[in-house]
Amino acid sequence: MRNRSVGALVILSLAAALSGVTGVAGARVDAGPKREEPITVASFDFTESRLLAEIYAQALERSGLRVRRAFGLGPRELVAPALREGLVDVVPEYAGTAVQFLSVGRAHPEADAAVTHAALAHALQGTVAQALAPAPAQDANAFVVRREVAQRLGLTRMSDLRGVARQLTFGGPPECATRPLCLDGLQKVYGIQFAEVVPLDAGGRLTHQALDSGIVDVALLFSTDPAIGAGDLVELVDDRALQPAENVTPIVRRDAVDRSGTRLVAALDAVSGRLDTDTLRGLNARVDATGSIRSTATRWLDDEQLA
Repeated sequence: MRNRSVGALVILSLAAALSGVTGVAGARVDAGPKREEPITVASFDFTESRLLAEIYAQALERSGLRVRRAFGLGPRELVAPALREGLVDVVPEYAGTAVQFLSVGRAHPEADAAVTHAALAHALQGTVAQALAPAPAQDANAFVVRREVAQRLGLTRMSDLRGVARQLTFGGPPECATRPLCLDGLQKVYGIQFAEVVPLDAGGRLTHQALDSGIVDVALLFSTDPAIGAGDLVELVDDRALQPAENVTPIVRRDAVDRSGTRLVAALDAVSGRLDTDTLRGLNARVDATGSIRSTATRWLDDEQLA
């Protein structure tokens, strides 16, 4: 657990970063009418999180709310205190992982989306934040192999790895070693131990390159990665349900809901209701192809007529 001084430094650093991200002007005297305080939408530091945050941010703007963007803040260890301290108001989250983080491992999310959402709502009881309606879209950890490896070793399920893992090399982000939904969970739930673990990025370009070149045999990607099922990669079935339901779920500060009336919840719920897993995978593919998160979000909102 971080001590209070470290926590204070985190908040101060975030405050400084947010002032730069959102472009807040210096103090000045304003004789005009007081403007409505903007809603600050945050994201974690990976592309899909930025994309979701941009979609929700544009939806809020279309509902008439002023919005600040605070994208790419970092992991939950930074974003959660920013939400708690009121530096940000809205965070698109992933339900199962959020339950584990917010409950400090005391709650155990399940594969059932409704059960996991209830656990998330319970974890937020008595806090400054609440969970809105989940989207059907889920993005969970996915363990993949090249098709040639799957065929050669007869791999279709995660359980199939147990007998051959000591011959294989695994690739994933450095934090994977201690995460209950990654290597720590693979050992406890499946009894899987790899011959070697190569630290890479979180489902990004390094991981894809390591898989394609054969540097690693098994790797952690994410289930909405457009490369899964579309090329030479095979996702192994999580037959012992290690991964919980990971529905995209906006977490919002209660005071932001209070000050924006019905507009904030209505706008975010409307977006969530249209987002399913195939849609999110397609949006990720569009970002890969165009390189533009903002235009991808705008085009989808236009197509869905979410004004």
